Amino acid sequence: MSEDEAHYPPVDTLSVGLRGRCPRCGEGALFNGLLNVKPKCEVCGLDYSFADAGEGPAVFVMLIIGFFVVGLALWLEVNYSPALWVHLILWIPLATVLSLSLLRALKGLMIGLQYRHKAGEGQIDRD
Repeated sequence: MSEDEAHYPPVDTLSVGLRGRCPRCGEGALFNGLLNVKPKCEVCGLDYSFADAGEGPAVFVMLIIGFFVVGLALWLEVNYSPALWVHLILWIPLATVLSLSLLRALKGLMIGLQYRHKAGEGQIDRD
């Protein structure tokens, strides 16, 4: 990541990350579409080439949404014993919608945290 020379007031990383906004100015959009990161901010010009969320957000989404949906499905099964098609109709769309919305928010948060802490690729010092 290149050294950031611009002077912008600090923004709340949690807020701009969850809203999918630029981690430097807090105004420009971070995403182009659902999960694709734009090449740069259209407001302040920050180059988003440093942004690499990797698989981190997906792991957290699977754990959080899986725990929530499986817990509700088990509760429904134990208390009401509905047919299998009821489970399919309820839990597949719910898991899909929750996963996509949470994945976008967590990806934005992780990119915001990378910018704030100047996270970069690891290097080995060979002196």
